[in-house]
Amino acid sequence: MIKKKTFSSKLSSSWKKLGPGLVTGASDDDPSGIATYSQAGAAFGLATLWTAIIAFPLMAAIQQMCARIGLITSQGLTGTLKKHYPRPILYLMLLFSFPAIVMNIGADIAGMGAVGNLLFPAIDANYFSVLFTIILLGLIIYLPYQKIASVLKYLCIVMLVYFIVPFLYKQDFNEILKATFIPTIKFDKDFIAIIVGILGTTISPYLFFWQASVEVEEMKNKRKHLIINKKIIHVVNQDVDFGMTVSGFVMYFIILTTGTVLFNGGIHQIDTVEQAALALKPLAGNLAYLLFAIGVIGTGLIAIPVLSGSISYIITETFGWEQGLDKKFHEAKAFYIIIAISLILGLSLNYIGITPIQSLIYTAILYGLTAPVLIAIILHISNNKKIMGENVNGRLTNILGFAALIIMTVAAVALIYLQFSEN
Repeated sequence: MIKKKTFSSKLSSSWKKLGPGLVTGASDDDPSGIATYSQAGAAFGLATLWTAIIAFPLMAAIQQMCARIGLITSQGLTGTLKKHYPRPILYLMLLFSFPAIVMNIGADIAGMGAVGNLLFPAIDANYFSVLFTIILLGLIIYLPYQKIASVLKYLCIVMLVYFIVPFLYKQDFNEILKATFIPTIKFDKDFIAIIVGILGTTISPYLFFWQASVEVEEMKNKRKHLIINKKIIHVVNQDVDFGMTVSGFVMYFIILTTGTVLFNGGIHQIDTVEQAALALKPLAGNLAYLLFAIGVIGTGLIAIPVLSGSISYIITETFGWEQGLDKKFHEAKAFYIIIAISLILGLSLNYIGITPIQSLIYTAILYGLTAPVLIAIILHISNNKKIMGENVNGRLTNILGFAALIIMTVAAVALIYLQFSEN
């Protein structure tokens, strides 16, 4: 009995210690990301499974840098850019980030609505999309930051469904291990495009802004005069690593699920998350289909507050307006109005002829163009002693950061080439 209590208290303590890293990692696997991973598995089987192993250390290194920037400067990434870099760079990031994030929100809302319709066919998908938008807006505006953080953390438990789904279908574990640790490279347009899509949806610029800003929020809520030392940075790094690990595993298991069930079942084209969920039903059974669908809604509820919060942090820090999820509506009206506008604009995309798949393509292009520039700036800030003091990057972090920069630059060039080359 004592052991059970001890284990329970340890588990509770560990859960309480988990901070923004978990939510950031979970939001990376949003419905639009799930659609990308599903298409990768359906089109190429297990051939892209290795990307989860490659992406994890790159994701973790960049997000750790962003978290540290927020801790040391007590500002979000936008505030640091505004203070130390030319204004044109800041405005360029804003110009590219706003439409990309709004289209990402639109794709996620549409995906959640469509999956809601799959679970309850009598109710139109558009009604679900509107309902989810209203629920999210109400929660963001009326709940204080600590409540929002707690709700988002508990929603992350939904991500566990993706660890179950693959095992509802017979698996060849030798084939899985081979695909995981021996990279497959195919030099054709479709394969390169899906690799670029995976990188774009995994190492997403909006997460850079969110991570830095939300670390500032966390510190405000813990203690006003907290001295940032190596111990605190280590704890934050562990939090980020845990979140990125969860994100990487979810990505891995979605590709594994679709790469075995759908690919082997002869389904090779998945454009939306509802198609992925629906395709699983006859091949892997009702339970797999149901869990996959619930996971989509859960990840959307996590990701959309992060997406809308990111764009609001970017804009309010750019113009010096009051901002923060820890503030009430009347204390930071502009901050919450921007969140509301981003959600409404995202919802409206479904009614003006921009399909979710088009939103995903446009988002990937804009993210692909901005990610290398942002990563370069983050590396510069993280190695600048005038800004970071003694908390500059270590050698391993720099190696991983520059690897991410090179890979994302190559991905951006490939993305541009693929978009404008002849079919």
